[in-house]
Amino acid sequence: MTDSLLVPDRVPDPCVLVIFGASGDLTRRKLIPAVWHLQQQGRLPEQFALVGGARSAMSPDDFRARMGEALHEFVGVGGDEVDHFLSHLDYVSGDPGDAGFYERLGTRLQQIDEERGTAGNRCFYCSVPPQVYLPIIEQLGNAGLHREAQGEPGWVRIVVEKPFGHDLESARDLNRSIHAVFAEHQIFRIDHYLGKETVQNILVFRLANSMFEPLWNRRYVDHVQITAAEAVGVEHRAGYYDGSGALRDMIQNHLLQVLCVVAMEPPSAFDAESVRLEKLKVLKAIRPISVGEVDHFAVRAQYTEGEVDDVLVPGYREEQDVPADSRTETYAAVEFILDNWRWQGVPFYVRTGKRMPLRASTLTIRIQPDEGIALSFSGKTPGPDVNLGTVEMDFNYQDAFGGRSPEAYETLLLDCLLGDGTLFADAGWIEKSWELLMPIHEAWSAASATQVPGYRAGSWGPTEADELFDRDWRAWACL
Repeated sequence: MTDSLLVPDRVPDPCVLVIFGASGDLTRRKLIPAVWHLQQQGRLPEQFALVGGARSAMSPDDFRARMGEALHEFVGVGGDEVDHFLSHLDYVSGDPGDAGFYERLGTRLQQIDEERGTAGNRCFYCSVPPQVYLPIIEQLGNAGLHREAQGEPGWVRIVVEKPFGHDLESARDLNRSIHAVFAEHQIFRIDHYLGKETVQNILVFRLANSMFEPLWNRRYVDHVQITAAEAVGVEHRAGYYDGSGALRDMIQNHLLQVLCVVAMEPPSAFDAESVRLEKLKVLKAIRPISVGEVDHFAVRAQYTEGEVDDVLVPGYREEQDVPADSRTETYAAVEFILDNWRWQGVPFYVRTGKRMPLRASTLTIRIQPDEGIALSFSGKTPGPDVNLGTVEMDFNYQDAFGGRSPEAYETLLLDCLLGDGTLFADAGWIEKSWELLMPIHEAWSAASATQVPGYRAGSWGPTEADELFDRDWRAWACL
C-alpha cells in the first residue's frame, strides 16, 4: 500500500546503500538477495552502489566473492549477470567505534559519487547488534555523514533493526540519541513483519472489497485473534532470547503492528504520515493494564519436553545456553481492549509461542509461510437432514497470481531508498507500545511473581491461556 507498491515503475534516486555489519548472517541471507532481486526487477537506478562495512579485514574483491557465494547459496544464481551486479559492490573495513573508519568511508563515498553519479544520496543500514547502533550513529554525526544539504535535493537516511530498546526508558534513550544526530524523517525503524505481502494487503482486503468493510466493527465481530506460532524452539538464539522473551521479542513490535493494521481507521491517504497517525490512534485507544490486573489479561509459559513432527524435543530449560532456572517466557498471550467507537467491547487476543504446531482455519489472514486469506462459512450438506458443513473460500497468493512473492526485505529496502516511511514505526509508536506493555513486563519480572507455567512442546500452549476468554463460545483457534 506504499507508493512503491501502487506504482510499479517507481525507481529510487541515484544512491549508495551502506551496510554496517556486512560480514554478518543477515547481509548474506536477506539483504544481498533482496538487493539482487530489486535490481533484477528494474527497481534500482543504474547509478547505484552498495558499500559493505565491518570489522572483518578483507578487500573489496573478497567481499564481492563472498556475496557472490551468498547469491549462489540463497538465490541459486551465478554467471555474468551476477558479475555485473557484484561490480556495484564495494567494501571498507573498520571498527564501528573508530573515527578513522568513518573518514575512510566518507572518502570512498565521495569517490563513488564522482565515479557512479550517486549524487550524495546515502542510506546507512545498521545490520548490527543493538548495542552497536549508538556508536555508529554518533560517529556518523562526528564525521558529518548524516547531513542533508539544506535546500538541495540530496538525502541521507539511517535504518535500524529491532529491538528498539528493551523497555520504555531504553526506547526513549535510544530515540533521544538517534535524534541528536538524525531528524525523524531520516530514521527508518525496520520491522520485517510489515514487509510481508499479507500484512500490507489487510487494508486492501478491507477497503477494496465492499462486502467486508461494513462488517469490520463491533456490530459484527465478536473478537479478534492474532497468533504468531513457531514450531521451532529457541535454537541458536538462546543468548539473546533468554534476555528478551516472547512478550518483548514478538508482541511489542510484530504483533502490535499487525493489531494496529487490523484495527486502524481507513487513513485519509495512503502515505506515511496518514497511516502512522491511524496506527498510533489504535495504540492510544488500548485500555492500559495495571500491574495488579496483569494476571487477568496476560499469560506466560515455557515449553517443556514434547514431540514436534513426531520428533522428541527438549524443554526450554534443557536447551543449550539456557539457564536451568530461567523464568523467560517462550509463550505469551495478552487480551487488549480498545476504547473507541469501532471496537468497543471487542477483545483482541494476541498470542505467540515457540514449539507450537502451525496451520490456518476460519477467517484467517495467513502472514507466513503460506501467504493468503481463508474464509470459512457454514452450508447445508446434501441429504434430507439439516446438517451443517464447512465451506472454504481460500485465496492463496501463489495460486492466484503466480510468480514469485517478494521477500519482506525487498519491499522495505526499496521503501527506504524511496523515502517512504509508511511501513516503518516512528518514535511515538515505539514509545507508546512499550508504555502499554511495561506493567506486564514489570509484573512478570518481579521477584514475587508466580512460577512460570509449562506447556508441552507440540501443543497450542498452556491451559491457563484459556482463562483469558470471558465467553463460553470463545476459544483459541487451533490453526
